[in-house]
Amino acid sequence: MGLFSKLAAGLAKTRDTFTSGLKSIFSGKVDEEFFEELEERLILADVGVNTSMKITENLRARAKSEHIKERDDLWQALEEEMASIVDKNQGGLRLEKGKLNILLLTGVNGAGKTTTIGKLAARYLQEGRNVLLAAGDTYRAAAAEQLQGWADRAGVPLIRQAEGADPAAVVFDAIAAAKARNCDVLIVDTAGRLQNKTNLMQELAKIGRVIEREGENTALQSLLVIDGGTGQNAISQAKQFGEVVQLTGLIVTKLDGTAKGGALIGIVDEIGLPIKLIGVGEGIEDLRDFEPMDYVKALFRDKE
Repeated sequence: MGLFSKLAAGLAKTRDTFTSGLKSIFSGKVDEEFFEELEERLILADVGVNTSMKITENLRARAKSEHIKERDDLWQALEEEMASIVDKNQGGLRLEKGKLNILLLTGVNGAGKTTTIGKLAARYLQEGRNVLLAAGDTYRAAAAEQLQGWADRAGVPLIRQAEGADPAAVVFDAIAAAKARNCDVLIVDTAGRLQNKTNLMQELAKIGRVIEREGENTALQSLLVIDGGTGQNAISQAKQFGEVVQLTGLIVTKLDGTAKGGALIGIVDEIGLPIKLIGVGEGIEDLRDFEPMDYVKALFRDKE
C-alpha cells in the first residue's frame, strides 16, 4: 500500500461515518434548509459547534458569490473549506540539528503516550539518531515497567527511578545523561492524572523549570497526546494542560479505531496548535507525520 492508501485505510471508520452522513444531503437545490442541515450534520460528525458554524457560513457566502445553485456543486467547496482550516497548521515533528531535542509528552492516562514514545524512539533510532527515554510518570502503577518494555523493544536506554520518585529529579538525571552521551533526542514521559489535577500540574510545572534551568543547547517541544476517540473533549484537555505547559503541538492517536476523526478539524480550529503526528494503526510505521491536505483528502475519498 502507498502512503496515502495507508492513511485512507486508517481513516476508514471516520470516512464511512463522516461522508455518508454528509453526502445524503448533497442533492437538490441550494437553499437555507440545506445550510441548516449541513451545520447539524457537521456537528454530529464531531467537527464542533463553532467550526461547523464557520464552515457553513463560508459555504453560504461562496454559494452566493459564485452563483452555485445545485448542492452537489458545493461538495468540492466543502473539502476546500476544511482544507483551509487544517492547512494553516503544517504537521510533522522537526528536530533541530546540533542540539539535544527534548520531547516532553503530556496527556491523560490512556491517551497512548507510552506507545507513542516507543514508536518515536524506534523511528529516530532507524534514522540513526542517539535516543534516550525518561520515565517521568513515577506514580502510575507499572508505568516505568511499561515504558521499559517499549525501550527494550526499540533498543534504546531508559532513565528511571523508583516508583513514587520526584518526576523532576528523573528529568534532571535524564538531561545530564543525554548530554553526557551526546544524544540527539530525549523523550520524556509524564503523568496524566487529571483527576488529581493540582498535583499533576505542579509536577509538570516543576519539570518545566528543570528543563529551562538545565536546557543549555537544547530544543524543547511540549506535545499533548490526544486519543482520537475523545473527539471534542480534546479541546478541554488542551486548555487544562496548556495552563502549566507551553504546548507546541499535538499528537493524535488511535484514529484507526474511531469514527470521530473528523474532530481534528474542530480541534485545530479551536486550539490553534499544529497537529504534528497522527496514529492510524498498531505498527511503528503507522505513527506518521500529519499532512493536512492528505488528511482532508482521505476524509472524502479512499483513493487519490
